[in-house]
Amino acid sequence: MININLKPGHKRASSKASLAGSLDQLKGLGQKIKDPYRIGALVIGLLWLGYVGISQTTTSAELAGLEPKLEQARAENRRFRAFLGEKRHLEAVRDSIQAQIETIKTVDGDRYVWPRILDEVARAVPPYTWLTDVKFEAVAAPIVTDTTKKVVATPPIQVAINGRTVDIQGYTRLLRQLEDSPFLKDVTAVSANTVVEQNRAVTAFVLRATFQRPGENPARHAEQAPATAPAAKPTTVAQKGE
Repeated sequence: MININLKPGHKRASSKASLAGSLDQLKGLGQKIKDPYRIGALVIGLLWLGYVGISQTTTSAELAGLEPKLEQARAENRRFRAFLGEKRHLEAVRDSIQAQIETIKTVDGDRYVWPRILDEVARAVPPYTWLTDVKFEAVAAPIVTDTTKKVVATPPIQVAINGRTVDIQGYTRLLRQLEDSPFLKDVTAVSANTVVEQNRAVTAFVLRATFQRPGENPARHAEQAPATAPAAKPTTVAQKGE
C-alpha cells in the first residue's frame, strides 16, 4: 500500500521537535555534569582506569622480562639437583666402605699383635745384646667416669723385656730403636743392674713398652696408663754363683 503525505510540513515539524528535545537533554546533562561530586567521581574513575591500564602494561613487561630468568633458574635447579644426588650417592658409598674397613679392623686388628711386638723387638736388638724373655704385663682396666660413652676403652697391651748386654751403648741403642718403632710407645727403663755371668760382668736390664697400632692417637691411652711408673732400681753388682 502506498501512503501519500498530503501535509508536507508535518515531517519538518517532528524533525524540529526531536532536535529540540536532544538539545534539551544535552543542556540537562551539562547541568548534571556541573555537579562537583559527579565530576569528582568521573575523574576518579578515569584515573582508576588509567592506573589499571598502566599497571597491566608494566606487569606484562616485567613478566616478559622474568621469563628468561625463570628458565635459567629451573635449569640451574635441575643441574644442582643432579649434583646433590651424585654427592649423596658418593657419601653413601664412602660410609659403606668406612664401615667395612672398621669391621675388618675389629675382626683382624688383634690377630697379629704378638708377632708384630716380637718382630719389632727382635729388629731393635743391637749386636752384643741378647734377650732372656719378653712377657705380657697385665694392666688394670681404666675406671669409667663417664657412663654416657657407648665405647668402653680397653686397657693397653704392655710388655716387659728382659735382656743382657756387654756394651752399655748397646743398651741405650736398644732403647732408642724401640722408641723409633711404629708399633711400640712409652718405652721405659725399669732397671739396669750389673751381674756376673760366666766370669764376665754384663748389664741385666728390664724395659717396659706399650703396643700401639700405626696412626693411633698417642693420647688415646693417656688416661689409661698408670699414674706413675716404677722408679728404676739402682745399679748394683751381683755375683752369680757358679
